[in-house]
Amino acid sequence: MTTEGSFSRPVKVDALPRDGLMQTVEATPPERAAVAEQQDLVDVAKLTATFLLKRTGKGVRVTGAVHAEVTQTCVVTLEPFPVMVDESVDVRFAKPAEERSGRRTQVETVALDAEDPPDPIVDGRIDLGALTVEFLALALDPYPRKPDAEFTPPPMVEPAESPFVVLAEIAKKKG
Repeated sequence: MTTEGSFSRPVKVDALPRDGLMQTVEATPPERAAVAEQQDLVDVAKLTATFLLKRTGKGVRVTGAVHAEVTQTCVVTLEPFPVMVDESVDVRFAKPAEERSGRRTQVETVALDAEDPPDPIVDGRIDLGALTVEFLALALDPYPRKPDAEFTPPPMVEPAESPFVVLAEIAKKKG
């Protein structure tokens, strides 16, 4: 996770206690407004997350949950409506391969059924704000529909007679 963005709460990995660190993050009103704009939302009324960061071997495992109260626009009626987001988080982090070995790796082969590789620890930090926004974005419906919204297609209209109909009739007479 990078620290660039609308909501940033970096945590130094080296400062993590042995038994883990419980961390709660909450977006301020200006941060919520920036997240709303970034995620194309009408409003973000609340954005919080609770995480447990624990060392695992050479990396860190972050578990927890993201909670948000947002307002989205219905794709059918174009009306705003409230949406509650409660999303579980379980992510592994590790230093990038070139930092661990001191050299760059050329090509990595990954099996299709393999576990996702860990996210990178950037500059010795994990950004819990960016992680919160990432899981909010993953939880949002890309085509939000207000409950009970129904699409009613416009009535079918017979197409006007094409000017090419006359040409088709002439072609039939010649053929």
